[in-house]
Amino acid sequence: MNVARMDLKRYKDKVYDIIGAAMSVHRELRWGLLEPIYNEAMHIELSRKGVAHEREVLLPCYYKGQLLEKYYMMDLVAGEIIVELKSTAAILPAHRFQLFNYMRLTQKPIGLLINFGQSSLYCERYAYNKETNDCVLLDKEMDLVSHKNTV
Repeated sequence: MNVARMDLKRYKDKVYDIIGAAMSVHRELRWGLLEPIYNEAMHIELSRKGVAHEREVLLPCYYKGQLLEKYYMMDLVAGEIIVELKSTAAILPAHRFQLFNYMRLTQKPIGLLINFGQSSLYCERYAYNKETNDCVLLDKEMDLVSHKNTV
């Protein structure tokens, strides 16, 4: 289904819960720790909020139909939402592409890129368009920032 026609608003409450959990973690631990610390803290906070999720989810990879021994490990998956956590001075295109690859491989409709590496928590929201295989940026209201493809 085309992203412009998807009901992205149905994910809004869960996205808010996840970002709220990240805000609580950031407020408690501050910024600049290692990513695994934030991952574990997010797991605790999401559990306390009653948000069903899995952490460190393995994503198998294939080459010409053959399962590879190597795999990706997604930080958090909460239903249809992939959460990629970072603790870096700045979000780089490579960080976005990592999330986009996870979204494409799993075909999950929503991805969050959360960075704990700055004095203020930073988050980007994306939607995956199955028809075009593109990921597009969303605003806080879960509306498309632009109909132009992000990647």
